[in-house]
Amino acid sequence: MAVTSVGDKFEAERLLTAAAVRNAADQMFLLADNWGLPGWRLDMSRMAVAADLTAETVRANYPDLNVPFHARWRHFRAGDRDLWNEAEKPSDRLELGRAAFDLVIPSVLLDAGAGPTWRYRDSTGLELSRSEGLGVASLRMWESGALDDLSAVTGASVADAFQVSQDNPLVGVEGRAALLRRLGATIGRPRNLFDLLAAEAKGGKLGAEIILEVLLRELGPIWPGRMTLAGRPLGDCWPHPVSIHEQLVPLHKLSQWMTYSLIEPLQWAGIEVVNIDGLTGLAEYRNGGLFVDTGVLVLRDPSDARQAHPVGSPLVVGWRSLTVALLDRLAPMVRERLGVSKKAFPLARMLEGGTWAAGRRIARELRPDDGGPPIAVMSDGTVF
Repeated sequence: MAVTSVGDKFEAERLLTAAAVRNAADQMFLLADNWGLPGWRLDMSRMAVAADLTAETVRANYPDLNVPFHARWRHFRAGDRDLWNEAEKPSDRLELGRAAFDLVIPSVLLDAGAGPTWRYRDSTGLELSRSEGLGVASLRMWESGALDDLSAVTGASVADAFQVSQDNPLVGVEGRAALLRRLGATIGRPRNLFDLLAAEAKGGKLGAEIILEVLLRELGPIWPGRMTLAGRPLGDCWPHPVSIHEQLVPLHKLSQWMTYSLIEPLQWAGIEVVNIDGLTGLAEYRNGGLFVDTGVLVLRDPSDARQAHPVGSPLVVGWRSLTVALLDRLAPMVRERLGVSKKAFPLARMLEGGTWAAGRRIARELRPDDGGPPIAVMSDGTVF
């Protein structure tokens, strides 16, 4: 019988926080900055290029600089139409919050990279790809009632809803379906998390970091084959041979993406979400690709760009963690170029208005065939 120490319990709780993600990222940055991180080196002189591109992209996308938070809600659009606004939904604000959770939580879990060729043709007549296509397809799935009973979701039902065929392949269909079934087995309907979080609010306010910690605690069992410590599933947390804390690097990309996406439903329900900058940037391939493609992050071995790497490999874990650290360092440079304050332009706005879009933009310029990431990652559909 395994013996769990108090230290293990404390460490598990520490790893399941946004602060741990940021701390590990800062440690990885220090290692890379001193040539101590295998696989990668930093060229901080190129940060100005990344900042210029990001600021330019923000101004192009949002000329008035009125940038919304980075969230899944931005992907429920078909052209100029906001399909969430058009959808039938409750008028009661608490029920609206619950309905929004029922949509956005499964939608985030389904948003794990579509591959370069997949397309979704919506009833509006528009053909959509990548995150926008996944978002609209998941909204249509929610509207049909297919997400009411997550235990009934199968690979076939996801493939049908997402128009998957031999000629229209989608990466990780079975993995996505299995993730939704585990979600249903763990919490029932996602709306149950709304009530849990509403109960955490004090004086009508709820810290964003608390939302993340509740998600990591309640949804830990849904992640397949991940590490555990003191009986706690660690989720998006990976070993690395030269990391500082017990050689584990927490990232929690999808859980933080979900947290950002739950801010607006909670606000609609009358709960003020505070300390949004307590969350970190997202360790995914658009943000990470921005730093590789602008030359801030440089592969020590250029041949690594020509092969696919497991998501848990030291190269990918290092890349993702460095992405978090670099986003923190990029933010003040972008704000300076835009002439905005940290209060007016928190990290969540830079992610939405700039880095994610800039990463996609430069990827399309450098790799026009597919606009994919600069490093190929082998994933099961539950990380990217």
